[in-house]
Amino acid sequence: MQTRKQQAQQVRNNAAALAANRPQPTHRSNGEEFEYRRTDGKPSHIANFTKGLPHDDNGLLKDPRDYNQFVKAIDSGDPRDFRSIRLGPGEFNPDGSYKNFDTSDPPKPIHQWKSGTSSSPEVRAWESQGAGNTFDLEGPDAQAVTMPPAPRLDSQELIAEMAEVYWMAILRDIPFANFATNSEVQTARTSLAQFAWFDASKTNQLEPSDLTPEALNRRRILVQDSTENVPLNKLFTGVTKGDDVAPYISQFLLIGNKSLGNDCPFGVERGRIAYGSITIDQKVRVAVEGEDFLTNWNDWLDVQNGADLRGTESYQCEESKGGNQQPLYRFITTPRDLATYVHYDALYEAYLNACLILLGMEAPFDPGIPFQDEDFRDKQQGFAHFGGPHILSLVTEVATRALKAVRFQKFNIHRRLRPEAVGGLLYKWDMNQLTEFEVIEKLHTEFSGASNLTPEIKAKFAGGLLLPMAFPEGSPMHPAYGAGHATVAGACVTILKAFFDHGWQLPLKNSRDGKGQYIAYESDPATNGQSLKSRTLDKPLTVEGELNKLASNISIGRNWAGVHYFSDYLESIRLGEKIAIGILEEQKLTYSENFSMTVPLFDGGSIRI
Repeated sequence: MQTRKQQAQQVRNNAAALAANRPQPTHRSNGEEFEYRRTDGKPSHIANFTKGLPHDDNGLLKDPRDYNQFVKAIDSGDPRDFRSIRLGPGEFNPDGSYKNFDTSDPPKPIHQWKSGTSSSPEVRAWESQGAGNTFDLEGPDAQAVTMPPAPRLDSQELIAEMAEVYWMAILRDIPFANFATNSEVQTARTSLAQFAWFDASKTNQLEPSDLTPEALNRRRILVQDSTENVPLNKLFTGVTKGDDVAPYISQFLLIGNKSLGNDCPFGVERGRIAYGSITIDQKVRVAVEGEDFLTNWNDWLDVQNGADLRGTESYQCEESKGGNQQPLYRFITTPRDLATYVHYDALYEAYLNACLILLGMEAPFDPGIPFQDEDFRDKQQGFAHFGGPHILSLVTEVATRALKAVRFQKFNIHRRLRPEAVGGLLYKWDMNQLTEFEVIEKLHTEFSGASNLTPEIKAKFAGGLLLPMAFPEGSPMHPAYGAGHATVAGACVTILKAFFDHGWQLPLKNSRDGKGQYIAYESDPATNGQSLKSRTLDKPLTVEGELNKLASNISIGRNWAGVHYFSDYLESIRLGEKIAIGILEEQKLTYSENFSMTVPLFDGGSIRI
């Protein structure tokens, strides 16, 4: 007989063996890193993330050796190597703050910088470049999962993705509830339908990099079974089960659950989530409508050189009963509201809230999980394992492991440039100030052609083809591919789908006795988002569908802000799914109960653990 100590060691060894026996993937980039050369023959790295390194007045790297040092530090993970990189504009003010790109005397203030604390903002460092080199004691190693190569800068896929992000910036203040009738949304749909990537009849116009198995699979998902290009119910949405079911925003970002006690309960339509004896309000702070950023070249260049403008955006207020101004909050009503949510969310916030809502609704667990029968039969209830505390802890536990895996993809493999950087290249080409890269000319031609996108952008924004950003600091200080929010979304939602009965129908009906028609809630623009309105559905919403939609909302919310592309979302939720499944497989070895979980996958089908 083994001692408990020996048994514990054996379980750990079994989990380690399970992890070690997983196939080790080959990590592949798209091969662009050294392809686009300047007239002097030196690499330009225009297809890669260079934010924070010194740039010249055309937005290009001042010295490619800075990029080489950046990559060397990423590979080593040694903090001493990071300290040797040139960060920012190349030089700083005497107090160590950012030195404005504008050399006039006095320099023009950086857009939206709040004066009074210092003459310039601080410089902004990169984020967790070495996270992908760390090791974990549970789940797949950060380097044991991978993503396919990112779309190339010269691909039809990238052209279509960038066009989509531009349109999302244009539509940022239109309520989701009005999308079906809004003329600008229809114009966007018509414009996007002109791009070869969204038109199944234009396969002959695709580039070689568009014809890889991974790229064709992404395209198939977008155009399959469609009698029209870019159907309205798939415009700017995810591609998983439930994403094309109205309304656009997942119920888990809007509704609440029952309150503590029965004396004065509040309904789900109040949007308040019981969090023990306190509540969480689903309403978000309302950003100023129409306030977009980086539409001025000097602002754009300062931010590419690392100027830290975080927290300088503006928000709406309302007058209280006493006549004082107080912050204005509302349910997620517009894409800008969703962008605000994903600007400041606490990593696993949306999934913890979804878990609390499901527990409050008394949603059943997966049929394979024990202790769900009547107490007089089971003689025990789930709590520390197979109960609320178990799932609440696990849905948060996977998040940090997902971040480490995606950091390795971002920094060590792909180093994909952000959409705002593409906008800067297009702006300079449009101004006839950057003429040395044919790939940028191709992008510009596509936007100025049948899609009519360039005139729409110039009519809407004073900054020409600079991509209008929802955040004053633009993108985070790490590459675009994969997406951190999307990877965490994929991991956390997979945990929830594993534990809860994913086919269970949310108990939302339009009658007090619960026997009426099925409904869903969405923010009511007529009340400026202060209340939710219901809409009748043809069929009920399920746990799986609304959790998938939640993952897509959070992921694509970053696209609405201008900081990510569609492929960042799609490939990253798959990456997060792998992380979560690996953790579940290893944890199952630690329990004495005989149980199973059936996990529905984002690409269809399911896996049984």
